[in-house]
Amino acid sequence: CVSRRPRKCHVNVLTARHLKIRSQRTERASSMNAAVRATVRVGLYTGAKVYFVHEGYQGLVDGGDNIRPATWESVSMMLQLGGTVIGSARCKDFRSREGRMQAACNLVELGITNLCVIGGDGSLTGANEFRTEWSGLLADLVRAGKITDEQARKSSHLNIVGMVGSIDNDFCGTDMTIGTDSALHRIIEVVDAITTTAQSHQRTFILEVMGRHCGYLALVTALACGADWVFIPEMPPDEGWENHLCRRLTDQRARGSRLNVIIVAEGAISRDGKPITSDQIKKLVTDRLGFDTRTTILGHVQRGGTPSAFDRILGSRMGVEAVMALLEATPDTPACVVSLSGNQAVRLPLMECVQVTKDVTAAMAQGRFEDAIKLRGKYVFVQCKDTPPPKKKDITSNINVAIMNIGAPCAGMNAAVRAAVRMGIIQGHNMLAVHDGFDGLAHGQIEPITWTSVSGWTGKGGSMLGTKRTLPAKMLEEISQNIAKHNIHALVIIGGFEAYVGGLELVQAREKYEEMCIPMVVIPATVSNNVPGSDFSIGADTALNTITSTCDRIKQSAAGTKRRVFIVETMGGYCGYLATMAGLAAGADAAYIFEDKFNIKDLEMNVEHLVEKMKTTVKRGLILRNENCNANYTTDFIFNLYSEEGKGIFDCRKNVLGHMQQGGTPTPFDRNFGTKMGAKSVMWLTEKLKQCYRHGRIFANTPDSACVLGMKKRALTFQPLAELKADTDFEHRIPKTQWWLKIRPIMKILAKYDIKLDTSEHADMEHVLKKRSLLTK
Repeated sequence: CVSRRPRKCHVNVLTARHLKIRSQRTERASSMNAAVRATVRVGLYTGAKVYFVHEGYQGLVDGGDNIRPATWESVSMMLQLGGTVIGSARCKDFRSREGRMQAACNLVELGITNLCVIGGDGSLTGANEFRTEWSGLLADLVRAGKITDEQARKSSHLNIVGMVGSIDNDFCGTDMTIGTDSALHRIIEVVDAITTTAQSHQRTFILEVMGRHCGYLALVTALACGADWVFIPEMPPDEGWENHLCRRLTDQRARGSRLNVIIVAEGAISRDGKPITSDQIKKLVTDRLGFDTRTTILGHVQRGGTPSAFDRILGSRMGVEAVMALLEATPDTPACVVSLSGNQAVRLPLMECVQVTKDVTAAMAQGRFEDAIKLRGKYVFVQCKDTPPPKKKDITSNINVAIMNIGAPCAGMNAAVRAAVRMGIIQGHNMLAVHDGFDGLAHGQIEPITWTSVSGWTGKGGSMLGTKRTLPAKMLEEISQNIAKHNIHALVIIGGFEAYVGGLELVQAREKYEEMCIPMVVIPATVSNNVPGSDFSIGADTALNTITSTCDRIKQSAAGTKRRVFIVETMGGYCGYLATMAGLAAGADAAYIFEDKFNIKDLEMNVEHLVEKMKTTVKRGLILRNENCNANYTTDFIFNLYSEEGKGIFDCRKNVLGHMQQGGTPTPFDRNFGTKMGAKSVMWLTEKLKQCYRHGRIFANTPDSACVLGMKKRALTFQPLAELKADTDFEHRIPKTQWWLKIRPIMKILAKYDIKLDTSEHADMEHVLKKRSLLTK
């Protein structure tokens, strides 16, 4: 981001949704509107003139009314809309030099020298080609007398920045493309609906999802729904897969399973490059096994629908970064693409990313599938399939690993438990379930948990094991006795801030109770996202989507009644993550949180802001308030204040969302995140157990034998519980440093507040080849 805030920036910014010009199909993805909205508003915020290009490159060539000025109000109420409101179309004209020359002429006449392209690799490649030949196009236009020398001088160079909109997540250089998470939401909704009928009728369902050259959607869907088999282009099945598949389906039915789910990417192929189709698989299962089999091809339903909260935030953040990249660009700056790496926005050279993306396709075409996977980078491959325990006898063969849930229930807990149980069984451990948290551990509510015990848990909300907020400090004697009685060698604690504090208490008790000297791992799982050591917690994404969808309905109500402001209270304890991110995803006018102190003058400024807003065509307001943001400025107080000050201008309503934020089926993100965290925690414990094995017993008392498994920036990391104490505000149950606070100004800017944007963290240009090599190590 720039370190200045230009108010009179003599730069015109063009926002356009382009088609994939070298593809057989025009790409559309949910939440492109969020990127368009952010680009327009941040462009206007910097003092730039912003234009829409309607109908993609075709509008660029045709010009006229297809290129129109954008205003603040013109992007209102766009966040919850799928697709793209400024249109997209195939364009043969832009593929020719004559067409590109006409497009350049249209831009020069309007003084547009910056181009923001939202699309796939074809669209972005076309934009870069346009930029590369820009000087030649201007020279030809001058010779043809279509523009003057002065116009050519003022428009001597064209800056390009790209944002990737593709549901396939097939663009190398970014962890997630705009629209992918929303597509996963549509797919999982269908899978959950299919699962119920499949169980009733004992059916096998084959679900085909999009992904011609990328199996991301298929793979994550398989993880999120606990599918029996998945076919993806990057990993063709081994020879004889037909026998293996039939044997697996038969074994599942023999175990008592009433359904089978097979996920197929549309581009799935065999080792010899031949397509593997859903009809082919259906015929195989029907002919060999006689199972009642159904096929569902989702098609373009995956592209539509309301965008998810993740996609809205992603699009908004990328839109902001895109404008900043354009403002910083010079004639020597290469065209860049704004990407997501972990929780960070980064800039990468556009054509490097395009080249690596093409290299993946080429590698698959040549049968170099391992190279294709490496080029993908941070691809998700988790071993949670039906694999027998290792035959080799070692220390791990007689290990008992206990799993428990602590704190308030949240969506995704069960996915983490399922993955931990199955990974533990794969590692050869005996897995134990502890019911009702530390209470259950103290009272002996411990029993073996098997592979089939956790079948179907991935998509279930809440906690199947039961969970309580009770801490172990007053029950250490009983807990130590039950650890010894059940011969527990390692402990997986899945929960919120209580899980973190409870883990600390167990570590501190090691001095007195030798039974506590076992490896422990805490997996953050709470809607509040307030566990130290992790940027994200399991369950927070589901809660965020619940809040966002509720706010969408509230905004529709406010838009219908006009001149109405809603005050909405969210959960989170003292952590303002939910209020902030929901505010960004729902387009709130303000979000009051504990970490960002506010006073009566701030409240007065917010009221005045809404009064001015009611004078525009946008006659509605949305205010979010974290439940513990201020002891005195309660929800009722803010409601009464706004009601009084808004008399004759707007009226107010209030909503307290309450425990609905903790419920519901987990989102694809939480299912996938929980699965990865559960599996990785047990793999780490297995290694720790080997390290801690001494003289025929397990003894672990070093700080690094009790850790929090968390997502930090770009990687899953294990951090000792004791070391995290220094970064913890125990009184308010929050970490002292929270990454998301730095993106709060974006929400205020998009709501048209006159504030300064924190640009202390500069998004430097990175190189995708170096980035890929680091990620694949």
